[in-house]
Amino acid sequence: MSWLLNFISEEDFVKHIGETIEKYGEKLESYDIKCFNKNIIDPIKLIFDKTVYQTSWEEMVGNEIFRQRDKSNNNDIGYFHQRIFQYIDKCKVPENGKEGGWDVIYQNDKGIVLPGGDMVHTVFVEMKNKHNTMNSASAGKTYIKMQSQLLSDDDCACFLVEAIAQKSQNIKWETTVDGKRVSHKRIRRVSLDQFYAITTGEENAFYNMCMVLPEVIERVVKQGGNAKIPHDTVLQELKNISALSGELTEDMAMAVAVYMLGFNSYFGFANLIGNNNTVNINYLKRIYAYAKGLETTTLF
Repeated sequence: MSWLLNFISEEDFVKHIGETIEKYGEKLESYDIKCFNKNIIDPIKLIFDKTVYQTSWEEMVGNEIFRQRDKSNNNDIGYFHQRIFQYIDKCKVPENGKEGGWDVIYQNDKGIVLPGGDMVHTVFVEMKNKHNTMNSASAGKTYIKMQSQLLSDDDCACFLVEAIAQKSQNIKWETTVDGKRVSHKRIRRVSLDQFYAITTGEENAFYNMCMVLPEVIERVVKQGGNAKIPHDTVLQELKNISALSGELTEDMAMAVAVYMLGFNSYFGFANLIGNNNTVNINYLKRIYAYAKGLETTTLF
């Protein structure tokens, strides 16, 4: 079957997919309890989520591991969106921190026509995965950077390109800097589909890429053959900890095990560990009785 994308070769596209998947692979290391709690989880939130959503501890722990991996993988998708432009004619993807720290620079000797009729020959791009990922301070800093670029180069425009924009658009970017509403016709918010159209000259370039993408990812994954399969041990380790709690119900024992991830040095929780590094069973029994309303005296 003939290759459907005119703006990037099949070889380069497959290579780029493979490099993105490799970054995923870095996140597929098996999770143990130390890795799980690397940034200290919020035990209270886990308890609320499990109870309100009526899910099991197995599902809750699995969901949290997925959330942690997914947070890292969002950066890898940013890599995919940015680095693909190194294969598109007249685009450059500078190394981190180089050439002003722009994500993409697009130059066209024939000119780039902006909405309204202005023509420039260079577009400097700051790229974001999603339209709502910048807070006001970050937006202000980015806008000032773009203003500075315009002051030093009157033959350019600056784009904030959003992979997941609110809609397809190429509009003036209006934001707030130092409490003042600002905008400039050469500082623009552009959805990813419209940036593809500008750089490739094909209105449906992004759509065509999306249509090809699933099959190529499937092909690259199958050809790779070395994708890691994680064997997470978090749940079993929590069960091992909860098993030390003796007569507590399984649910309460697991809750205590989760509490110990974030609160092991907090007042009261520190009493759960005896001098010989074993769980203080009597203290756990008091916690259970207190939780059931059977004990009214303070625990601390």
